[in-house]
Amino acid sequence: MEDEAEQAERPRLWELAGAWRGVGLAVGIFALTRVAQLIILGWLDAADDDPIGIRDRLLVWDAGWFLRVAVDGYPHGYTYQGGQLQGNELAFFPVYPMLIRLVAALGIPATTAALMVSWLASIGAAVAVHLLGTSLYGKRTGWALVAICFSAPVAIVFSMAYSEGVFLALVAGMLVAAHRRVWWAAGLLGLLTALTRPTGAAAAVALAVAALLAVRESRAKAWQPITAAVVALAGVPLFLIWVGWRVGDPAAWFRIQAAGWGTAFDLGSSTASFVSSTLSTGDGWVPVSVALILLAALAAAGVALAQRPWPPLAVYGVIAMVLVYGQAGFYHSKPRLLAPVLLTLLPAAVAAARARPRVAVVSIVAWALFGLWYGAYLVTVWPYTL
Repeated sequence: MEDEAEQAERPRLWELAGAWRGVGLAVGIFALTRVAQLIILGWLDAADDDPIGIRDRLLVWDAGWFLRVAVDGYPHGYTYQGGQLQGNELAFFPVYPMLIRLVAALGIPATTAALMVSWLASIGAAVAVHLLGTSLYGKRTGWALVAICFSAPVAIVFSMAYSEGVFLALVAGMLVAAHRRVWWAAGLLGLLTALTRPTGAAAAVALAVAALLAVRESRAKAWQPITAAVVALAGVPLFLIWVGWRVGDPAAWFRIQAAGWGTAFDLGSSTASFVSSTLSTGDGWVPVSVALILLAALAAAGVALAQRPWPPLAVYGVIAMVLVYGQAGFYHSKPRLLAPVLLTLLPAAVAAARARPRVAVVSIVAWALFGLWYGAYLVTVWPYTL
């Protein structure tokens, strides 16, 4: 009864967020960033010696893996080439490719379905991010968080056939539901988050923290937050166990990741080595920029934690960053993996909300001009995968 009384006393989030007008503005901000980035992408593609078109640029690299899962399903075992273990589709979590399959079942080509799912999910993510920022700090912070998030240096991934848009929509939605104590929604979204990307484990732990806080504050109906947390925590282990059962090796998922992408948790030694060697040798401006982005994200997270954010959001951000920084792998993919970690964007969003509107707009536009160009550059000119 106490939880119901507390929810009744709280202003409705929809009204706090500005209702249809406020949410529409958030979607409009998102749309503006996407249109601007597509224009930049088209410009860079046309200037390339071998232009392939905007659509094909958005369907490169990991998109192929997701599409193969969506069309052909998962393989039944390891993949070898020349006697060497290779990466295969079992490395990729199922929610995004299953959504592609669902849309493609309507008669839509799988490639079109992949882009449709990514874009629709990203629109949902923009709404969820606005609602989260509003629930925590107010609607101006919600709008600023949307603008900063979707114009970040690797935000182009939210337009590509990648799972980041789906993941951000789910994790932000889960955090909103947990903050408003709608536990059935938090548990369901937490489970789907955990079945979308490995960092869904960080989201599940965050939901467990939210559940513990709720139980400590009010023991009425404690089973609801606890059940939500247990459901979310089961997601990542269930997929890893399923992969192990399908292959016949409990460590199959980890072996496939290591063989295909060099992914292994080394407590951050490879990340530290990359940052140190890159900044000392200056070997190429993109590696240097990636190293600076990694350092800037750490600094921003430190500032955010000093401002004492809502504990579940802090826990999600910290664990997600530990997973990204702590693993070996392609260094140029790390900024992409940080894209859904909202903790690093909080200080800028809160500062923009408190600043004069003109100052906030000018600052965010300057950020967006660089970020949108940078992402388009990586997809058109930089030869390696994000």
